Amino acid sequence: MDFTFNDEQQQFADALRRYLDKGYGFEARQAIVQSDTGVSEAHWAAFAELGLTALPVPEAHGGFNGGPVDMLVVMQELGRALVVEPYWASAVGIEAVRLAGTGQGEDASLLERAAQGKIKLAFAFHEPQARYDLFDVATTAHDAGEQQTLTGRKSVVLHGAQADYWIVPARVNGEIALFVVAREAAGVKITDYRTIDGQRAATLEFDRTPARRLSGRHAGAAALEHIADYGTLLLCAEAIGALDALNTATVDYTRTRQQFGQPIARFQVLQHRMVEMLIHAEQARSLTYLAAMRYSSEDADERRRAISAAKVRVGQAARFVGQQAVQLHGGMGVTNEVAAAHLFKRLAIIETTLGDVDHHLARFAALPGFVSTEV
Repeated sequence: MDFTFNDEQQQFADALRRYLDKGYGFEARQAIVQSDTGVSEAHWAAFAELGLTALPVPEAHGGFNGGPVDMLVVMQELGRALVVEPYWASAVGIEAVRLAGTGQGEDASLLERAAQGKIKLAFAFHEPQARYDLFDVATTAHDAGEQQTLTGRKSVVLHGAQADYWIVPARVNGEIALFVVAREAAGVKITDYRTIDGQRAATLEFDRTPARRLSGRHAGAAALEHIADYGTLLLCAEAIGALDALNTATVDYTRTRQQFGQPIARFQVLQHRMVEMLIHAEQARSLTYLAAMRYSSEDADERRRAISAAKVRVGQAARFVGQQAVQLHGGMGVTNEVAAAHLFKRLAIIETTLGDVDHHLARFAALPGFVSTEV
């Protein structure tokens, strides 16, 4: 299978990398993380100008109709630069509206404004009691005249406080449905906080909060899982960029760190270790690229299998490469003064978002056609 990017994809990646190299260096990123909001509106506007916000939106709504491979190209670059703006959250929200919405009326308006970068979206996957079970949904929806209201709590909503609209799974007569909730809606309590990797997350509490149900053909539990797979794919792509950056940072450091009168990069045992780090990253890249190709498959099990396989391999690579990078950096590898420590933190959070290695191994093994080799 040929995973070579086409000219347009490569040009898009090159333009984004030039922008990030010039204006989103490590010190600039740290300043954004330490700010009150934790994100930069100036960079968000630049992303919109570059076309990032329009990329996943259908052409009918002012976007570029970018597919999984196009998004993979972008997420790799954002991962390499440790970008903290809510691009992942908004892209997942866009996919939710695209899959579960009607494409008309208010749904069309959401997509058009998201494409222009005028609004940000976020998807509230998690509840406090659920861990990685997408279908453990306790939030409920009730009819209130001509509208519906939500009551419940969502935890660790990535960039929840920075979003203008949330996509919220809730139960209606026992079945899972997806709802759009506006940030300014009544009965919402938002608790915003910074996560250990410099990103932002929030706890959302709904108390008879007005909401609008997404009523497309593919709304419901199946759509929820499909959207989670999309988010997982984007996380894997972001991790590939972070792995590449961490490997590069480690090689550069070992070329400058002196021991016994020479750079430690000359020690053969460390060269072998860095080759292993590269192999882990390349294997994770291959399965992530395969998952991007399989995401749009009409066979849901094929999609699930490819996404979970990628998440497992990315999680394993994240742990191995991160641990080795810290070892090779020495004490500096756990300080906030070097990018390697922040890359490791981001990779650790990616590994536990939307299912860790054990969760996706179990999911993969539960799919039809899996044959255990245990005796």
